[in-house]
Amino acid sequence: MRTAYRVETVRAAEADLMARLPEGALMQRAAAGLAAACCSLLGRGRVYGARVVLLVGSGDNGGDALYAGARLARRGAGVSAVLLGTRAHEGGLAALRAAGGRVIGGPGRGPHDSNDRDDPYEVLAAADLVLDGITGIGGRGGLRPDAVPLARAARGSGAVVVAVDLPSGVDADTGEVQGEALRADATVTFGAYKPGLLVDPAREYAGAVRLVGIGLDLPSVPDLEALQHQDVARLLPRPGAESDKYRRGVVGIVAGSARYPGAAVLAVSGALRSGAGAVRYVGPAGDAVIAAHPETLVHAGPPEKAGRVQAWVVGPGLGDGPGAGVAVAEVLGSGVPVLVDADGLRGLDPAAVRARTAPTLLTPHAGEAAALLGVPRASVEAGRLAAVRELAERFGATVLLKGSTTLVCGPGAEPVRVNPTGTSWLATAGSGDVLSGLAGSLLAAGLRPLDAASCAAYLHGLAARHATGPGAPLTATDVAAALPAAWRDVTAP
Repeated sequence: MRTAYRVETVRAAEADLMARLPEGALMQRAAAGLAAACCSLLGRGRVYGARVVLLVGSGDNGGDALYAGARLARRGAGVSAVLLGTRAHEGGLAALRAAGGRVIGGPGRGPHDSNDRDDPYEVLAAADLVLDGITGIGGRGGLRPDAVPLARAARGSGAVVVAVDLPSGVDADTGEVQGEALRADATVTFGAYKPGLLVDPAREYAGAVRLVGIGLDLPSVPDLEALQHQDVARLLPRPGAESDKYRRGVVGIVAGSARYPGAAVLAVSGALRSGAGAVRYVGPAGDAVIAAHPETLVHAGPPEKAGRVQAWVVGPGLGDGPGAGVAVAEVLGSGVPVLVDADGLRGLDPAAVRARTAPTLLTPHAGEAAALLGVPRASVEAGRLAAVRELAERFGATVLLKGSTTLVCGPGAEPVRVNPTGTSWLATAGSGDVLSGLAGSLLAAGLRPLDAASCAAYLHGLAARHATGPGAPLTATDVAAALPAAWRDVTAP
């Protein structure tokens, strides 16, 4: 499992470790890992003679960049440090000069540094690799105005841009980008992942992320976590020798309408291909569901008359008629886990959800989340972590917030989960209906909502990759059809 920690936690662990190490040892560990990553990015045999530019701020990230630059200079790279701010790490500056690097601009210039005619923009234009050490993990509010032109020049130079610990200008704790930030091709982060490296929009600025271990002793409970294959495999249900359809879980689906019968078909498809022992469909799209999936148990309704289920899914394609609210209220009144999606979320009453004794899972996209919170959609997209946490708290439910970064948050103190799979091609009509059926099936199998939602998002994203291969368009039907392949991928030895 990949874990991420807030800045406050990382800094406390760093302080504890530094108290037990010789002065400067921790920064040297970070610099060694950073330099090794840069060598790898430049390619074997290309370090000697490579032109490396360091963008150096006044914090520790600037010191990491300077020490890493010194290591690259000793391997034959031509290293130039462009200093920003009113001070720079003295030990790092001395190490860079001793290794033959040069300093452009800023404080602390020595007699052997570059002269005043050196233009940092010309140096950047010729660079093969740029190290972004402008701001550290405590930076807030985007780049300072004096750093913006240099950041733009670095990005436009054609060089490989490597962020030191975190791209400058992004928020390490929230993933928010409030102002201009320097978009990296790769980020080398130290000791632990930071939430902003895993959550959009900041994640898009980080590029490929490499973690360098520096020996931090971190708490056992992180702030964020991302499941991996082995974690999902451990959670997924497997039928035993004596399993029958009821022991495997029966999921009820209240979905579809005369206008949107396809939503019902897709939700049922997701459930049938995700381990449910049986699927009971309730709604007006029964003919379409039976035509696509004759194994479905169809009932005209109401839901309470459809037969026994271990979980309900309600909302996909219900439309905005009065019957939608009645169906949602009836399902919420049941004593089994309920997943509410799409049209079922419209006007959802937090008190009705909080009053339930069985668990509830809400699966909004950003627009639906914004409506539930009474805020603009843009504010949800800019602050996804804050939005998912507020929804979970307000409704007393587990929330799966769909989007470029899918987040899952429970109503308690557990870590927020971020989904690492998926593709931008999943932004297609009906894919959320498939996800609802998939997650509902896992709820019916007995998984707790946090695990059901996390595993469903993981398999859903993986199925998209299996469906048509990387970089190709797909449909929601393709995703549903690829779910067994994704399941086999995860559970294979």
